[in-house]
Amino acid sequence: MTKIFQNSLLQRKTRYQLLATVIVNIIMFGHGVGVGWLSPTLTKIQSPNSPLDFVVNIDEISWLGSMLGLGSLCGNLIMALLLERAGRKFCIYLMAIPNACLWILIYCASHVGYLYAARFLCGFTGGAGYVVIPIFISEVADSSIRGALSSMVMLSVNLGILAGYILSTYLPYHIVPFLGILLPISYFLANCLLPETPPYLLKRSQLSAAEKSFRYYRNLREETAADISKCKFEELRTAVLAQQVQNTTTALSYRDLITKPALKSFGAAAVLCMGYQFSGVFSFINYMSDIFASSGSVLDVNTCTIIIGVVQIVGVYTSTIFVDIVGRRLLMLMSTLGVGLGCIAFGCFTHFAGIYDLSEFNWLPLVLMVLIVYLGNIGLIGIFFLVLVELFPSKIRSLATSISVIFLSLLVFCTLKLFPLFLHFLGISITMWFSAVSGLLTFVYFLLFLPETKGKSMIED
Repeated sequence: MTKIFQNSLLQRKTRYQLLATVIVNIIMFGHGVGVGWLSPTLTKIQSPNSPLDFVVNIDEISWLGSMLGLGSLCGNLIMALLLERAGRKFCIYLMAIPNACLWILIYCASHVGYLYAARFLCGFTGGAGYVVIPIFISEVADSSIRGALSSMVMLSVNLGILAGYILSTYLPYHIVPFLGILLPISYFLANCLLPETPPYLLKRSQLSAAEKSFRYYRNLREETAADISKCKFEELRTAVLAQQVQNTTTALSYRDLITKPALKSFGAAAVLCMGYQFSGVFSFINYMSDIFASSGSVLDVNTCTIIIGVVQIVGVYTSTIFVDIVGRRLLMLMSTLGVGLGCIAFGCFTHFAGIYDLSEFNWLPLVLMVLIVYLGNIGLIGIFFLVLVELFPSKIRSLATSISVIFLSLLVFCTLKLFPLFLHFLGISITMWFSAVSGLLTFVYFLLFLPETKGKSMIED
């Protein structure tokens, strides 16, 4: 028991960092519920007993999926503009509004346009959150636990996806929005407890508020800790001031984006984004019920989908445990190689199942998808945003991260729009083999070029 409480996340000095991480991730849990809601709901609204007064066709289903990417793109752009101007806390509060509105639209849906708008707002919440929350966490967390706390972003999303799968499978369509809207409300209220991040306040020359925030997140409140707090705060202040002086004397320009370290970082980020999307893991999550229906599995598709939701959580939790122990690079290599090989096996099974009688192996699609999703979540999904933020030099980090997330959102739109069309017109085998090739190419690039970023300072290059 003593060893458990000696874990860095449970130490006294990191208690409020963990609390802040949990609170800001309520909205990411809510975003996950919105993402997970779609897969079982598609099965419902395409059935004769649809709870809606309108029907949807394959083209409208592809738009329902892809609107997530357009919303994410808008969320990226707006938060990139507001993050430094309005502050982290303002952006965090702002995300509650679209997340609440999406559930109102889902409840009131009388036309497919309402569902498009709801998915757009779901994507907006996620796109905004993927920009704001990793930066917020990196600015309040100790470097020793930054990896574990940052990976909780995707853990929260996956918990939400599982909740979305379960709620939309077992509850009536019009009951789910009443539960979903409670999340942004509780998130907004809970964030009233948290101060702005110390680095941002220092950049705004609010020294008193910055020191108070620093003491809060380091849990340094007693007088006996005053000297320690002052010393550590001065170190942070000096680092932020040095960065500001450097940025003032050498203002950010396009030349900073084309230096050798910057270009290497952009190259790694581009491959990371393409590997994340073209390996198909995120598309699998959004269309899981349709994948199992296409694979020939005789198991209940919604039950399989819920099992996959549990596996996602186990995968991301695994990354949370090991990311600060074995590093980022090893997890990424294991993830991309595993996804590539798993997709090859899944595609081969569905291909030969159409030729031979493989009914005695109808459990195999579930096992293979469990493997693919687990390995995808220990790296490509679980620590994606952590690695993305850590790749870039500090001077261009905010701008470069925003550019990369915008690129990712465009890829999300494309892959979610094309994936159901690929399934429908090309079949599941070719779709899975395409994902396998993408995963394996990403593995080769990471093996040769991806740097290890464990322990990298967020203030200094």
